Amino acid sequence: MPKFVLIGSGLAGGLLAAYLGRRGYDVDLYERRSDPREGNLVGGRSINLALSTRGIHALEQLGIADEVLKHAIPMRGRMIHPAEAAQPPIFIPYDRDPNKYINSIGRATLNTTVIEAAQRYPNVRVHFNHQCTGVDLDSAIADLIAPGVEAAVSAANQPVIRARGDAVIGVDGAFSAVRQSMQKRIKGFEYDESYLPHGYKELTIPPAPDGGSQMEKEALHIWPRKSFMMIALPNPDGSFTCTLFWEFEGPRSFATTKADEDIQRFFEEEFPDAVPLMPKLLEEFRNNPTGSLVTIRCAPWYYKDKVALVGDAAHAVVPFYGQGMNAAFEDCVVLDECLAAFPQDRQRAFAGYFDRRKDNADALADLAVENFVEMRDKTASKVFRTKKKLDHLLEGLLPGIYLPLYAMVTFSRIPYAEAARRARRQDRIVYATLIAALAILILAISVELFPFINR
Repeated sequence: MPKFVLIGSGLAGGLLAAYLGRRGYDVDLYERRSDPREGNLVGGRSINLALSTRGIHALEQLGIADEVLKHAIPMRGRMIHPAEAAQPPIFIPYDRDPNKYINSIGRATLNTTVIEAAQRYPNVRVHFNHQCTGVDLDSAIADLIAPGVEAAVSAANQPVIRARGDAVIGVDGAFSAVRQSMQKRIKGFEYDESYLPHGYKELTIPPAPDGGSQMEKEALHIWPRKSFMMIALPNPDGSFTCTLFWEFEGPRSFATTKADEDIQRFFEEEFPDAVPLMPKLLEEFRNNPTGSLVTIRCAPWYYKDKVALVGDAAHAVVPFYGQGMNAAFEDCVVLDECLAAFPQDRQRAFAGYFDRRKDNADALADLAVENFVEMRDKTASKVFRTKKKLDHLLEGLLPGIYLPLYAMVTFSRIPYAEAARRARRQDRIVYATLIAALAILILAISVELFPFINR
């Protein structure tokens, strides 16, 4: 059987290794970080994720979905926190069916589960503390250094380890070393990265003294404030991971809010109900890094039968639809299907995978940016809540015919591009019908009030 060298044992890397191992391929998986099972998580990086239908399906194919979901917390809707502390939060369910919800899951738990699923296959080997510095595309050889092994030697002088395979797959995130090698080698390689003017900083709401949660646990909490927002996702220990999405620059921004008194004043003005729940607010705001929000598009995602890209390495998206991980897991499913369909023609399998996923990844990138505007701005409005109620009403009246966009993206496996097109068609029909109904109503009232117009 062919040998695959995988670069990156994050969530999608571990899952893909399990898929390939199940098919009998020889797999070497390399990861630049240390083993996540040793508790070495990166500070300030989200410790929870939103797992939904696409990701669950990918886990089900390996028989590990139930194992993962044991540690998940259902989030049945959005809990909207008004700017005025006296006003209670407003709950907006994600779906008219209460059994449809997204799941908050710890990153470490999920990462451990997929790595252990891969290691159940004797033909899969996982190597931590190995950083990829580049790939020879034609030979399918990845160059790596092992800082953890040669800690006393500078990175520039460390001996290079050459990992040889029949194919190399980059599952190494938004700033992929594998993709960078493709950019240098492939003539006409298309690459675009775009950043939002907003950054993010992670903060914490700890558990209550009795170990419970200080807010509603089965909800994704949002503090929408027009041009910025804060969200909070529940953790199994009763805490919440909060993320502030705020402009980098401007009169009121990360750049201008540095002093403790300014930070405290900003949070008390904008998130008055959250501040009493955040005892380490100032410490975390000062010490946690401020991250960037990047969208990456590129093409092609493969080179001959030698190299391919999966997940963020191919299509990083901003996190506002909660689909980055789910989309990466779906990549693994599609690539597995293509390899099964063309076991003797890996280039055709890679090309088929790219053709099936590229348009959908681009559609998701657009949807994720659009959902940022919805979350930070529209969720606080009565018009938005009315639209959501109308969506649920139409879904009930027209089962199987009308599906809200959020439901198609989150609670189905309808391709992202098809979901976006269908939602646009539905909106045009609904709005045209409402306008026609309003016109008929106005005409009827006019006839009633002014019968002489019919004379």
